[in-house]
Amino acid sequence: MSVKEFEGRNEEEAINKAIESLGLDRDEIDVEIVETRKAPFLFGGGRVRIRVHLEEDRQPGEDEAGDRQPMDNLRHQESRPTRQRDNRRPRGDRQPREGRGPRPQPAPEPVREPLPAEGEFENSMVEYLQGLVERMGIPGRVGIGFREDRKLGLNIDTPDSGILIGKKGQTLEALQVIANIAASRMKEGAERIIVDTQNYRSRHEQSLVRMARQTAQQVRRTRQSRLLEAMNPFERRLVHTALAEEGDIETASEGDGLYKRIRVIYKGPGK
Repeated sequence: MSVKEFEGRNEEEAINKAIESLGLDRDEIDVEIVETRKAPFLFGGGRVRIRVHLEEDRQPGEDEAGDRQPMDNLRHQESRPTRQRDNRRPRGDRQPREGRGPRPQPAPEPVREPLPAEGEFENSMVEYLQGLVERMGIPGRVGIGFREDRKLGLNIDTPDSGILIGKKGQTLEALQVIANIAASRMKEGAERIIVDTQNYRSRHEQSLVRMARQTAQQVRRTRQSRLLEAMNPFERRLVHTALAEEGDIETASEGDGLYKRIRVIYKGPGK
């Protein structure tokens, strides 16, 4: 899997740059927000940097037929005489391939409607997190996202979700840690607080599982192990679980501390 980074004044501009540069559709790229730099007060120029993960067997700028060429190659070919390939019609004369319909669009993720806060604890947590967000200078509104399995979801509705999420979700993770510390002080045996915005956690989990399975395919094809980026315990558990049923693949954590890397290893069939 190859990785490319793009930058823009906001998340949308960075993604559009990636789509234009790679020649892919929006649903064909896996986007990770790497860094957000908010402009100083009264000044413009905020920047968002994203990372795009690509499968190695599908290089940027190629369609399914492998006809597209990188722009650099096209520039070099401007001075060369045109060479006609065997029985191939000019690109402008080609007809669409039969039986090839429009690209399937991914189903939109369901958006949970905010629930009204119930009781003193929930109201206190909403008020507490709302205060944190306001002190960060981020416009947004905190609401109850869900209640289930001794967990309480707090969702932040904001137009600045990229800034709130931070590099690799670290800002959102820090807010969640702080919120859980506050919850434990407010209530004995408090529910675990899950802080989210724009369905980031769900999208991130799906992205991790997809990346893990793509890596397993590459390891199976090349017979060479791959080392993934450092992850927190929850992320590592997702990857280990996603690949647990791959009979010829095994995973192992490497490193020390909270953030460790996972090595994806080909062990062969029936081993």
